[in-house]
Amino acid sequence: MKKTVVIYESKYGFTKRYAEWIAEALSCPVFEQKKFCTKDFAQYETIIYGGGLYAGGVSGIRLITENWSLLSDKQVVLFTCGLANPGDSYNVSNIRQSLSKILSDDMMKRIRLFHLQGGIDYRRLSFIHKTMMSMLRKMLLKKDEHTLRQEDRLILETYGQNLDFTDKGSIRPLVECVLNL
Repeated sequence: MKKTVVIYESKYGFTKRYAEWIAEALSCPVFEQKKFCTKDFAQYETIIYGGGLYAGGVSGIRLITENWSLLSDKQVVLFTCGLANPGDSYNVSNIRQSLSKILSDDMMKRIRLFHLQGGIDYRRLSFIHKTMMSMLRKMLLKKDEHTLRQEDRLILETYGQNLDFTDKGSIRPLVECVLNL
């Protein structure tokens, strides 16, 4: 297996959990993004980056976009972690559409993308994230109930609760992909 590193940015711990599971499965080092020095990219052939999904963006994605010149000759794997169910093709389409606004066409073609489901703990949300979830809830409450998607209903039914959808088994496709690079 090629020399691999896992780097992540996690605000509430779900992405960190996945990053640690992936690093354990691949027997490779794992770094929080703010503790990783970009000059160390030279040591690795495979870079795995994980970031949380927030309002259509991936936290810390600048690590990839601003350092593409250092990464373009490497195998790059990106995993996102968010409340959206990655088993729903509508969600995956929206995530990839958002990524296509951030990543160049070359990056979109070359980076292997994986989407993992995290969770939400309303008690730990920042003021901004609480406000965003409150606005989303208000918007969903105004919709005709028959137009709500299953995920919309879940948000309304569980608003204010602690939800954890992390699943160690869901990293298997990513791990297998990296092992086969």
